Amino acid sequence: MRARDHGIVIGHGAPGPENAITDVAGVRVGHRTLIEGSGPLVVGRGPVRTGVTVILPPGNVWEDPVFAGPHRLNGNGEMTGLEWVRESGMLTTPVALTNTHSVGVVRDALLGAMLAADPRRGSEWSLPVVAETWDGVLNDLNGFHVHPGHVQEAFAAASGGAVQEGAVGAGTGMICHGFKGGIGSASRVRPEAEGGHTVGVLVLANHGRRERFAVNGVPVGRALDDIPLPGGPGSPGAGAGSIIVVVATDAPLLPHQCVRLAQRAGLGVARVGGVGEHTSGDLFLCFATGNRGMTAGAIDEAGTPRAFELTMLADAYITGLFDAVVEATEEAIVNAVLGAVTVEGRDGIVAHALPGERLAQALAEAAL
Repeated sequence: MRARDHGIVIGHGAPGPENAITDVAGVRVGHRTLIEGSGPLVVGRGPVRTGVTVILPPGNVWEDPVFAGPHRLNGNGEMTGLEWVRESGMLTTPVALTNTHSVGVVRDALLGAMLAADPRRGSEWSLPVVAETWDGVLNDLNGFHVHPGHVQEAFAAASGGAVQEGAVGAGTGMICHGFKGGIGSASRVRPEAEGGHTVGVLVLANHGRRERFAVNGVPVGRALDDIPLPGGPGSPGAGAGSIIVVVATDAPLLPHQCVRLAQRAGLGVARVGGVGEHTSGDLFLCFATGNRGMTAGAIDEAGTPRAFELTMLADAYITGLFDAVVEATEEAIVNAVLGAVTVEGRDGIVAHALPGERLAQALAEAAL
C-alpha cells in the first residue's frame, strides 16, 4: 500500500491517474527482481537480493532524443553517460538502475537490448545511462549475480500504468532511513491555467538515517525506533547508501530548465530527512518530452543540416514545476518505504518494512 492508501497526503498538488512517473505519456518502467538463497554470505553463491529497473522514455529515444539535464547533490555514486547528457543536453538512451557492482554489465546489456529492439541500427555509438546504489547490507554484492539476460527481461517487461514499488527490481536489496526501501514513484499535474503539464518521479531510495526521517515536515523517525535497524545500531544499514531520482515531464523544457528541475529533487530528498551524507551518492536526472523530432544529425533533402523549431515553457510558469518535483520526490520516497516488505538478506540481516498504519499513527500523534 502507498502513502495515500493510509490517508497520508503529501503536499498540495494533484497527482496523475497512477501517481507515478508513467503518468507522463509514453514513459514505461520494467523490473527484474533477483531473490535467491538464505543464510550466511558465500561470495558468488548468495544470498542474492538485487535486480534491475529500466525506465523507457517515449518512443525510440535513441532515434528521437529528448532534452535532459542532471544534478549532483553528493557524488559518492555513479550514473554513466552523464558527460554526453551535459554536453548535448539530450537523453538518447533508456535509463537503467541496479546495484553498485553491476553497473558495467547492465550498461553493456542495456546497449544490447537497444540494438535488439531496433535491428536497423548498425555501427552507431551509444552511451547508455545506468545508475546505482549499494545493496551490500542484504545482498551478495561481490557475487555479480546480475546478468545480461536480466536486463533484457526488465527491458521487455517495461510498461505504462501502475509501477511496482518497494523491494522490486533495483530496489530489492535497498534500505531507506533504516527501513526497507527501494523503488518508489509519484506524480503531479499542474493546473490547466499553468499549462496542465505532468511531472513524474521515480526514486531508487537507499539512503538516510532513522533519526532524521520526516514526512510532511513532521520528524517521526524517533517515534518509530521500536522497528529495529538492519544489523543493529552502527551497522552499514543505519545511514549509508544513496538515492537516484529520475524526473520526467511532458512540459516543453530546454536542457537548462531540465537541470533546474533536477536540482529541485534534492529539496524533496531533504523534506524526508536526507542531507546528502558523505557516503551517499545522490544523483538526479530530468528529461522533458515536450519537444520531439530532434533526430541528431538529420539533414534535409538538399543535404543541408536541419534547424529545429522548439517550444520553451516561459520561466514565469516554471516554479509550479519546481513545486511538483519537490512534492513528487518526497511522496515517491515515502511510497518506496511503505511499498516495501520485510526482507531477510545475507547473514540473517533483516530490513524491516514500515507499516503504513504505524506511520499514519505517528503522524497523528505528532499533531496532538
